[in-house]
Amino acid sequence: MSKVISGPAFVVQNNIDTDQIIPAEYLTLVPTIAEEYKKLGSYALIGLPESLYPTRYVEAGKTETQYPIIIAARNFGCGSSREHAPIALGAAGCQVIVAESYARIFFRNSIATGELYPYEVTEPISQKVKTGDHVEVDFDKDEIRTPAGTFKLKPLGEVKPVIDAGGLFDYARKSGLIPASK
Repeated sequence: MSKVISGPAFVVQNNIDTDQIIPAEYLTLVPTIAEEYKKLGSYALIGLPESLYPTRYVEAGKTETQYPIIIAARNFGCGSSREHAPIALGAAGCQVIVAESYARIFFRNSIATGELYPYEVTEPISQKVKTGDHVEVDFDKDEIRTPAGTFKLKPLGEVKPVIDAGGLFDYARKSGLIPASK
């Protein structure tokens, strides 16, 4: 059975930094506390300038987004090394980000936390898709289907089972690399 995540996309452009993903004032929220995890999600992408992004990723007063897929241009997640960034997006309900490129630390934090799948695309699809367009990410075919066409994604490879397991520590426990928690 093919794994496909579908829904409306939220589209952003180049150099979306971790301050835009989750501003520093919200870093006091502790993701391991359930109610604070949900609250963290309510602030995902709140740092985007309203003049460029009039549609909010998470509507005011809500804790979850209607956009399970983010499509980005180059250098998504640049800036500070904060694991709260992929956690906030995951808490908001983001499942997949499709970007032309990532800041390496954001990419690694996405894998380590197991919050979302960071796919890379070789074409600038953020120029071809609009926020709200229905898209499908097919994990078996490593492709994204959009109203503007179907685009190939770089395979996730060895990181996919780590994200599937829920992150680095859960993967290590399930694989027997570290003892399971009691």
